[in-house]
Amino acid sequence: MPGSARSERGRYPYLDSPAGPSGRPQPLAFSHRGFAPEGGENTLASFGRAVDLGFGYLEIDVRASRDGVVMVFHDEELHRVTGTPGLVSARTAEELGGLQVGGGGGIPTLEDVLRRWPGLRLNIDVKSDDCVQPFADLVNRMAVHDRVLLASFSDRRRRRVLRLLDAPTASSAGMAVNALLKLLAPSGLAAPLARIAGVQALQVPETYRGVRVVTGRFVEACHAAGLQVHVWTINDREDMDRLLDLGVDGLVSDAADVLAACMTARSAWPQGSSLDR
Repeated sequence: MPGSARSERGRYPYLDSPAGPSGRPQPLAFSHRGFAPEGGENTLASFGRAVDLGFGYLEIDVRASRDGVVMVFHDEELHRVTGTPGLVSARTAEELGGLQVGGGGGIPTLEDVLRRWPGLRLNIDVKSDDCVQPFADLVNRMAVHDRVLLASFSDRRRRRVLRLLDAPTASSAGMAVNALLKLLAPSGLAAPLARIAGVQALQVPETYRGVRVVTGRFVEACHAAGLQVHVWTINDREDMDRLLDLGVDGLVSDAADVLAACMTARSAWPQGSSLDR
């Protein structure tokens, strides 16, 4: 049976999970932008639906408002999900909170989410450079380093955040480091690169531009380097089971109900039973 990676257990509690029936750590299940099958992604309502399904991990995105508040929102522009023109960065937190996101409520602040569900763990993609300092300040002020996994497509931005944080915080690689680790994993050089880059997980698509990224050999090499492998965005039940059988450590899905059913069938659920609701 494939192994799994839980490097430096205790140093990054975010990545620790209880053992399942097989004795291996249970895989992590991430609800992508909450659960919003009818719209309203990255809202308190979508997060609440995911929590009600048993999720203890969410994948979310953050940007900074004009007045430097960390807002939970994916796009640079507002129009796609709010119908309002303009940039997130051009409006204050109060103004953003008053916009409706697909009928799911206003744009929440990250602090709102952290306080609403004190046991929830968040995989947070820092989407903009102007969010680096406010995000780090918030994590330090609330001392939620154990509840956060820092992500960004930009390794430069991700490293800037890590340098500002007061305590060890789990992080996944950006695009450049992901590519290097994929290249170096079979040679055994992934571990030193991961230490230098400050990453504990790779969050990757199963394929990228027609090239298969996630293979049994890749997963084994990452585990040998002490790295977890999380795969996005997996919405089909057969794909979920196949990847979990391959030994991946986590799945990110828009189909939270399907992923919850998959985890239940594998005796790895509920994940969020200890959350304060």
